[in-house]
Amino acid sequence: MDGQLIAFTGIAAGLVAMPGADFAVVVRNALVSRRDGAVCGLGIAGGLLVHTTLAVAGVAAVLVAVPALFRALQLLGGAYVLHLGVRALWALRRSARAPEETAAGAAHPLRQGFVTNVLNPKASLTFLSLLPQFVPASSPALPRTLLLALIVCALALAWFQLVALLVERLGGWLRRPRAARGLQAGTGVALTALGAALLLEPLLA
Repeated sequence: MDGQLIAFTGIAAGLVAMPGADFAVVVRNALVSRRDGAVCGLGIAGGLLVHTTLAVAGVAAVLVAVPALFRALQLLGGAYVLHLGVRALWALRRSARAPEETAAGAAHPLRQGFVTNVLNPKASLTFLSLLPQFVPASSPALPRTLLLALIVCALALAWFQLVALLVERLGGWLRRPRAARGLQAGTGVALTALGAALLLEPLLA
């Protein structure tokens, strides 16, 4: 059994499951329906496919060589995540709408998942530095890195499907007006804080 492959899978699973903007966006969409949460997770997996492909191709190294490009992508990603957070909080003001409709204000879950993930340049740098560590010197680099990239995407698909399923299982409780508003507020605050942090980091650097 390939010990390096097992180790990589464990590390990648931890990175994928780490709470952040991806997780918050999936939960927010899963409140509408399990399907929306699952589709959002599919979008995130698509974003990870872009990042890992860039890492495999070595293109992500450009982000290191050109700091201005890296900062520009950080600003774009931060602005988008901040937009999602503010939108979620603003939707809470529309108290006349049902909780399900309030959550449904975030249309196009596939696009939201993809854009939220793909505009995070740190993901490309993470995989650029991580993938080569698990390519044995005796193995051809391209097939191995492609395999590692597919593992990352598969883990993301499985994890966010599970998140969507758990939200659905708790749906009866989560869709109670008070619980729904609390969760909506929590994800809105989380996304707003994450977006603000992404925006401030390049500005303060």
